Amino acid sequence: MKKKYMSVAIAALFATAGSAYAQQAAAPKPAAGTSAPASAEKADDGKVESIVVTARRRDELLQDVPGAVTAIGGAFLEKAGIPDVTALADIVPNTTLKASRATNTTLTAFIRGVGQQDPLPGFEQGVGIYLDDIYLSRPQGALTDIYDLERIEVLRGPQGTLYGRNTIGGAVKYVTRKLADKAEFSVKGTLGSYNQRDLVVRASTPVTDGFKLGGTVATFNRDGFGTNVVNGKDNYNKDVTAGRISAEFTPNSSLFIRLAADRTIDDSNPKQGYRLTPGVAPGNEPVLGGNYDTRANLYSVLGKAQQVKTWGHSLLVDLALSDTLSVKAIAAHRADDSVAPIDFDSLNSALFEAPAFYRNKQDSQELQFTYTGSKWQGVAGVFFMKANAFAEFDALFNASGGLSLYTLGDFDTKTWAAFADATYNVSNTFNVTIGGRQTSDKREARIFKRNYLGLAGSPTLGNPAAIALPVLTDMSKSDLSRTDTKFTPKVGFGWKFAPEQNLYGSYSEGFKGGSFDPRMDLGGVPTSAASLAKRKGVEPEVVKTFELGLKSAFNNGRVQTNIAAFTTDYTNVQIPGSVPTFNAAGAVVGFSGSLTNAGKAKINGLELEATARLTDAFRLTGMVSFIDAKYKEWLVANPATLALVNIAGSAEFQNTPKQSANITGTYDWAMPVMGRSGTLSLSNSFSYKSKIYQGEIVKPTGIAALDANVAGAQLIAQDAYTVWDAGLVWTSRDRNLQVALNGRNLTDKRYKTAGYLFGGFFNTVTTFYGDPRTVKASVSVKF
Repeated sequence: MKKKYMSVAIAALFATAGSAYAQQAAAPKPAAGTSAPASAEKADDGKVESIVVTARRRDELLQDVPGAVTAIGGAFLEKAGIPDVTALADIVPNTTLKASRATNTTLTAFIRGVGQQDPLPGFEQGVGIYLDDIYLSRPQGALTDIYDLERIEVLRGPQGTLYGRNTIGGAVKYVTRKLADKAEFSVKGTLGSYNQRDLVVRASTPVTDGFKLGGTVATFNRDGFGTNVVNGKDNYNKDVTAGRISAEFTPNSSLFIRLAADRTIDDSNPKQGYRLTPGVAPGNEPVLGGNYDTRANLYSVLGKAQQVKTWGHSLLVDLALSDTLSVKAIAAHRADDSVAPIDFDSLNSALFEAPAFYRNKQDSQELQFTYTGSKWQGVAGVFFMKANAFAEFDALFNASGGLSLYTLGDFDTKTWAAFADATYNVSNTFNVTIGGRQTSDKREARIFKRNYLGLAGSPTLGNPAAIALPVLTDMSKSDLSRTDTKFTPKVGFGWKFAPEQNLYGSYSEGFKGGSFDPRMDLGGVPTSAASLAKRKGVEPEVVKTFELGLKSAFNNGRVQTNIAAFTTDYTNVQIPGSVPTFNAAGAVVGFSGSLTNAGKAKINGLELEATARLTDAFRLTGMVSFIDAKYKEWLVANPATLALVNIAGSAEFQNTPKQSANITGTYDWAMPVMGRSGTLSLSNSFSYKSKIYQGEIVKPTGIAALDANVAGAQLIAQDAYTVWDAGLVWTSRDRNLQVALNGRNLTDKRYKTAGYLFGGFFNTVTTFYGDPRTVKASVSVKF
């Protein structure tokens, strides 16, 4: 019934009637060496606000970009009380953004069916995450609370030409604020449910003519949504401290230089899962009543509490060589360090858990040339990145005397690319675009895997008395090395067949490099036929997408609509996993990675976004999206018969609801407070998603190792649900004071967002839930 009402509401919106959630922008040409502002003071012309984006690495009005892009301004994010980027999945078509399982700040992103949820090294993202045009190669620390942002851009579809590797599903861009021309000081404080206590302090000032300094410090704190019923610890709590500093130098109108650094520390407790199945003997614990509660016992690794530290610094130099030609250089270093106690079974015993360490670092350089002439516009450049991703962990099976499965994965990546994208204006109303990117992606891996007997883990992770069993895998970086190269083209057109009607079409490709399974189990025989096949790794993923879209405005700009239809051929889909290994008696004695390529998949979809300013005071925004993602071929060897079996009919795309929708209404009215002019805004938002799977294999395949998780896959799947958010915000006319009351998930809906499927490991199926009902009050003051 909720689905029916949501569909009717969305249909009504489009029948009266896009996707720009920001203040009015007239899209002026920016000063040389700088970037156009995302927003400006709202013009009283009754039109839907416009927004300037850099989706094509140059400043353009969102409605003029020939592609599926949603842009959300920082002011809207704060006014709506959106805590982090995951909430944007409610308002962006065919997009899933969420905290990875058992984590607080690791981001799992899927766009149009493409993504990756396993954060181990060796598994690459399918959606690129960018901070001020700096690619973040690893998902750890990519999910942060929103502060100091100018806007967020979500680009849907393969972005292989301009953004390169691992953007085959799309890209998410964080764009931070530039420093103001005059001295500013602002404070934002928030109090809310579960003892939420947030504070953001921002300051900036000109030091000399053309030189500015600024910084922001923030702390985000909250008690747990649930508790550990055994030890009383908070579960789903938050304890995050973050900061950012920047220096901007503009010696003349042609040159802009920015040096920036940031650091985030997450000291939250481990996020422990909710066990959906009863405990095994001898405890036989019943399923808990509270969805945010747990019995987990693992809270540290080698005496170190859970912690995620993320930091980085960057240098941007933007030089205008002429009125039409500019060059931009970006150099950056990013790193993160995680202590991750992962309790798979969520029981008060060390039955099945994984104390782990993650360490990642990267250095990147990019050089871009941008040309904006009357007939030709475009960007060309080169990109280089050197990165290392490291993880080591024990998988503890503390039954029958204890067994520890120690795994180390150390992956080096070197990638370079040359790219160009150009648009030619055939006439004032018709243009064509052509682009391409040549990428070389080299990956080397050191993988070591060995089992130990003992109840306390391996010698490396704290048990020197552990008894070593034969080595299963010992591969050096010279043993595991591959280089993948790919040219990814893009062609398209834009046709403004009427002043406010922009039709576009495109063909584009995306590429994600091949890799090696970090859980690779060679059985101690590295030269067997099966081992040699595993040592080759998996082949690169490739997507090929045709897209046709229409961006429109009606009623003198009071209504905007964006429609996009796409079809994608997806080949060599990389699917990670783990399967249990057994001894002759049928007892679990370990696990083996099951990274494989699914041969072929087909994805078709339709996306609609709209914004309608029905009166000067009342507006509606909304979106509705449909996607049909199906595996066509996925060949797996049946160990019992050695025959290849096509299991495509038993699989679903994970984290990809077939339908999603949102409708938001906002009413503004003038309301002076204590003699101060201002506006009071009331908003209500309803978001709908159809059924979501958390794993691929959801029906029996006839292969025992895969079918062990089928029942669990149905348990952690989330049925269709709707979430209601609302807000009441007063903003002074000069925008120096804002008071907000925001509520999220006001019906207190329980919905699953992630989970662990280990049906073959002690009947372990655990899940993680989205936030319960929360209400918060915020006050922002700018001096």
